[in-house]
Amino acid sequence: MTEQRPLAEPKAIADFLGTTPQQLAQYRYLGKGPRYIKVGKRVRYRWSDVEAWLTDNTRTTTGAA
Repeated sequence: MTEQRPLAEPKAIADFLGTTPQQLAQYRYLGKGPRYIKVGKRVRYRWSDVEAWLTDNTRTTTGAA
């Protein structure tokens, strides 16, 4: 069995990304941010989903993708 890290709150992810929880909420609304989980009314993130989102959004040029 692989060890899983605890689910992260939006504040922890926002701090990690250098943004705000409000910006993450906007990303969720627009469907642009990392995948997230709803636990009741609370939003939580898997670190692996955040890392995958970062990988998917890594660019080598400023040109159109």
